[in-house]
Amino acid sequence: MKILFFDTKSYDKESFDAALSSFPSVEIEYTKSDLDPRTAVLAEGFDAVCAFVNSDVGTQTLDILHGKGIKLILMRCAGFNNVDLDTAKKYNIPVKRVPGYSPEAVAEHAMALALASNRRLHKAYNKVRENDFSLSGLMGFNFYQKTAGIIGTGKIGAAMCRICRGFGMKVIAYDVYENESLKDFVEYVSLEKLLSESDVISLHCPLMDSTYHIINIDTIKQMKDGVVLVNTSRGALVKTDDLIEGIRMHKFAGVGLDVYEEETDNVFEDRSDEILEHSTTARLLSFPNVMITSHQGFFTREALQAIADITLQNAMDYEAGKKSSNDVI
Repeated sequence: MKILFFDTKSYDKESFDAALSSFPSVEIEYTKSDLDPRTAVLAEGFDAVCAFVNSDVGTQTLDILHGKGIKLILMRCAGFNNVDLDTAKKYNIPVKRVPGYSPEAVAEHAMALALASNRRLHKAYNKVRENDFSLSGLMGFNFYQKTAGIIGTGKIGAAMCRICRGFGMKVIAYDVYENESLKDFVEYVSLEKLLSESDVISLHCPLMDSTYHIINIDTIKQMKDGVVLVNTSRGALVKTDDLIEGIRMHKFAGVGLDVYEEETDNVFEDRSDEILEHSTTARLLSFPNVMITSHQGFFTREALQAIADITLQNAMDYEAGKKSSNDVI
């Protein structure tokens, strides 16, 4: 199978090249270009394309991929809301994803963001670099015996629940489906109850119509004053303008974001200073209790290797006619 790998970074190539030794029938060609209607024409002569969560796999892209004979779309990520599934079905192009490459990697990063924003580690680091060892503006609160509210308890959310339990926190959760593996220490509650009782709220749900802007001015007003909010899932779960309003209302002790509404691959990449100056992400960076990272929650050696192995196994399953839980369609 010949796969065209879009939006290649050096670490992608390293991890996939390392995995290829176990998949001798797979051939990969890498391109730095991301997949969209302009670059889809590059797929001629290939059997499959490998795309990422920010790729444009919409109607126009799929029309072109179908015309070029593409038989399979491999998403090397969990999310697939950027794929026009109806058009993929029309052309009988299966879409496979990597739903659980390393849930602990993302959950650990979520807790790191919660701790760092609460204890102002980013601000403390900058102060000390300027030879300022004062504690002014650095006070946080103990997580021990506080309440953690986890929205979404799939693999990553479940890992976050276990981390919070390890910190001695009471863990409550909101999800359409209850995770049986958590029943001994997690209490499932309504979204309203979670918002009003949680000291730390961490988002771990997929982006769907029902979760789009689940954090908005109305839900923010239901939260405790001094709450810590973390989002390592999808940027559009949070309405950024409303988040900024909530920060100005002094609702949050800390906000930790690894994803943001404006995100492409990097919100700052290939953007003029003028555009960046007026972006909502740049506005968020102006607040001392906000910590933003560059969508690195997944970025561990173990996670990258798992992504490569699972993606290539998805390709082999397609060739063998095997169905799996990784099939989107």
